Amino acid sequence: MNTQNQSIIIEIINIKDSLPKKQRQLCDYILENYQSIGLITIKELAHNAKVGISTITRTVNALGYNHFNDLRKDLYNESVPTNSKWTLKKSFSEIPNEGENVPTLVQVSKEAINLLNKSLDSNLIENLEMAVDLISRASHVNVLGSRPYKSMALYFEQLLGEFYSKIRQLSHDTEVLCDRILQFEEDEVLLVFAFEPYTNRITEAAMLAHELGIKIILISDHIFCPIIQYASVTLKVEVSEETFSLVPIIVLIEALVIEVGKRSSEESIKKLKKLERTLIEKNVTFAY
Repeated sequence: MNTQNQSIIIEIINIKDSLPKKQRQLCDYILENYQSIGLITIKELAHNAKVGISTITRTVNALGYNHFNDLRKDLYNESVPTNSKWTLKKSFSEIPNEGENVPTLVQVSKEAINLLNKSLDSNLIENLEMAVDLISRASHVNVLGSRPYKSMALYFEQLLGEFYSKIRQLSHDTEVLCDRILQFEEDEVLLVFAFEPYTNRITEAAMLAHELGIKIILISDHIFCPIIQYASVTLKVEVSEETFSLVPIIVLIEALVIEVGKRSSEESIKKLKKLERTLIEKNVTFAY
């Protein structure tokens, strides 16, 4: 049994590419369906994943387990959240109490700073550069977010759209997502905001884009987000289990937009200056 203090999902992601074809196939199935693996038998898993029981046994051993039941137990424990992820609701009643004299604004600000510090690591910095590379080479960037994170998709579009015209918003009408994705060209990019609770529609959209060979930039909160297996680049930020906060995501968006602007700084500045002049001339903005 694996006794390391590490997510079994992370372990599967780390090891699967070094395994034989059938074992990789099994790992891919587990990553896609890990939330239900804890409730099925080894025969059912073999049938569903289209592999032999011997393949399951070898994979289980490769992951450091002696028996399938041990792996199944860890997958079950990992798939059941220990805390509610509806943090906006929790914020109303469970915000950390630092004393009656500490205003909510101060407490929320402290938590936002804490989340930023936790989010900022070498992986995020490196992956942000990779995301900028994908955006810079793409013929179009398609942006998708749902529920509270639709606002983040719109914010990204608004900022980037000030100087970058090759951007499309997919978040307004998710009922026709498949129709839109089927029209993507191979050199387009899909940027997805996916945070718990994950939605089936967003996951299915990412799966379809991946099947079509579209590069996916994922902005998410957990390494076991169901979309991570389809993503070319994952930008992981910390979220609080106590208070709802979009601050780390906003900071990431702004850094991403600035980096894209730097890659084409001369052209970007020219477009922003033209926009500024036009808004003044049309009396949209106030001129001193």
